[in-house]
Amino acid sequence: MSHHVTRPVHSGILVLDYGSQYTLLIARRLRELGIYAEVIDGTSKEPPADFTAHAIILSGGPDSVYEVGSRRLPPWVLAAGKPVLGICYGMQLLVEGFGGALRSGEGREYGRGQLKLEAQIPGPGAAMFAGTPASQTVWMSHGDDVAKMPADLAVAGRSDDGVVAAVVHRTLPIIGLQFHPEVNHSEFGADMLSHFVRKVAKADLNWDSGSMLQATLNYIRESVKDGHVLVACSGGVDSTVAAALLAKALGPERVTAVFCDQGLMRKDEVSWVSNALKKLGLSHVEVLDSRHTFLSALAGVTDPETKRKLIGRLFIEEFERYATGHKAEFSHLGQGTLYPDVIESAGHGAGAKVIKSHHNVGGLPERLKLKLCEPLRYLFKDEARQLGFQLGLPADMVDRHPFPGPGLAVRILGDITEERLHILREADAIFIQALREHDLYDKVWQAFAVLLPVKSVGVMGDNRTYQMTIALRAVTSTDAMTAGVGDLPMSFLTHVAAAIVKKVDGVNRVVYDITTKPPATIEWE
Repeated sequence: MSHHVTRPVHSGILVLDYGSQYTLLIARRLRELGIYAEVIDGTSKEPPADFTAHAIILSGGPDSVYEVGSRRLPPWVLAAGKPVLGICYGMQLLVEGFGGALRSGEGREYGRGQLKLEAQIPGPGAAMFAGTPASQTVWMSHGDDVAKMPADLAVAGRSDDGVVAAVVHRTLPIIGLQFHPEVNHSEFGADMLSHFVRKVAKADLNWDSGSMLQATLNYIRESVKDGHVLVACSGGVDSTVAAALLAKALGPERVTAVFCDQGLMRKDEVSWVSNALKKLGLSHVEVLDSRHTFLSALAGVTDPETKRKLIGRLFIEEFERYATGHKAEFSHLGQGTLYPDVIESAGHGAGAKVIKSHHNVGGLPERLKLKLCEPLRYLFKDEARQLGFQLGLPADMVDRHPFPGPGLAVRILGDITEERLHILREADAIFIQALREHDLYDKVWQAFAVLLPVKSVGVMGDNRTYQMTIALRAVTSTDAMTAGVGDLPMSFLTHVAAAIVKKVDGVNRVVYDITTKPPATIEWE
C-alpha cells in the first residue's frame, strides 16, 4: 500500500524544519515570490533523491544548540555546496557549525526590534541586504545568541541591544539571520527573501499555483487509475475542492462523498453541505448520522487536544464502519489535507512540535486498507481556493471562511453539551449573518463565536442575571500562518452584541478577541 503523494514540482528550495511555528510560513513566502519550496525534517540524513535544491533554508526552532538531544545540522547541508540561509536557530546552527560559540539566556529578544546593518558586508551574502535601509524593524523571537563569531563568518548586522542579528560567510553564499524575515512584522523581510532567491541563489522562478490544475488532475489519474474513491468531506473549502478535483479527474460516478454529521456543525450546516456536494455533480453523496456517537464520547471531556484526538479517532471509526460495509467498491481514500495540516500535526518528520492535531492527518488509510489520494497535500489554502475557482465552483463554496474539522467542539471551552451547542450555534449565526448584511464577511479571513466557561452578573428587565459569555473573533490573513485582528467597526460590534444578548437565552455578555497570531492561534482550542 503506497501513501506517497507526487509533488507538483521537482526543483526549488528546501526548507529544513527545526520545529519553528513559522517554518511553513517560510515556504509560503517563497511560493509567493514564484519559486517552489518544500519542507522536510531538519534532521534528515540526506536530501530527497528526486528533488533538485537550488538553495537550502534552515528554520528556527525551540531547541538550544547545546541542549542534550537538540536537533543538529546534517552534514550534507554544507557539503551540498548550495546557498544556505539560516533563520534564528538555523543561524545558530551555522555559527556553531563553523566553530563559533553561543550563549543561552543573555541576549533574549522577543517581538519587534531594530536591525542595524554594518556599513560594509563581505561576501556574496551581501546581496541579500541590497537596497534595504541601514536601520529597519525586524521580528525577533530567540533566547540564545552569539557569544563568539567563527573566523569564516562576519557580522552583517546587530540589534539595537548589540546582539548579533545577521551574519554572512566571507566567501560563500551562506547567510544567517537571528530575526524572522518571513513574518510580516519584519518590514523588509520579503525583500530579503526575494534577494536570497534571485541574487544569492540565482534561482529560476518555477511556481505558479494558478497553473497547478492540470498537474493535480494528472496526479489523481495516475494514482487512482481504474479505482473508485471514497472522499471524506466536511463541507469546508479543502474537502469540497478535493471532491471536485476527484470528480473532474475521474468522473463523478467513480467518486463517493461521505459527510459525517457529528453533531458539532454550525446552524443549518448539514443541509447546506449535503446540497453543496450534490451541486458538484457527484453521483453518490452519503450523510452519516453520527451525532449520538460523538456527543456521548465527548461528554465531560474538557482538554482541547483530547477533544481533537477523540474526534479524530471517532471519524476514523465512522468512516471505517461505512467503508467496511461497502468494501468492494473502493480502492482509495480521498482527503482534503493541506500542507499546513501536515506540519501542524507534526506529520512530516520527527521532533516537530504539535500545535493541534488535525483529524484528517494519519490513521485512516491504514485502518481501511485503502490507498491514499490527497490532491492538495502540497498546497496552501489560498492555492486550493485558486483551484476551486479554476474548476468553476461558486464563490459561496470557495470563499467560505475556514471551519475546523472538530467543529464547534473546539469553540466551546470546557464541557460540550446540547445546551451549549445550541447557544453557540445561535450566537455564531447572528454574528455571521450580520457580517454578510453589513458587507464585512469578505473583509476578514475568518470569523466565529466562542462560548466561554465564564459566567458574569448582568441586568435584564431590572432582574439580576448570571449567565454565560460569548467571545467574537475575526481575523485577517492570507494563509492562516499569521493573522491580524479584524478591524470591525465598534458600532457593528455593539450591534451584534446587543442582538446576541437579546436573542440567545443564557448569554448576558459579549467580548471581542483582539489577539494576533502569533502569539495566539486563530481558534481558541
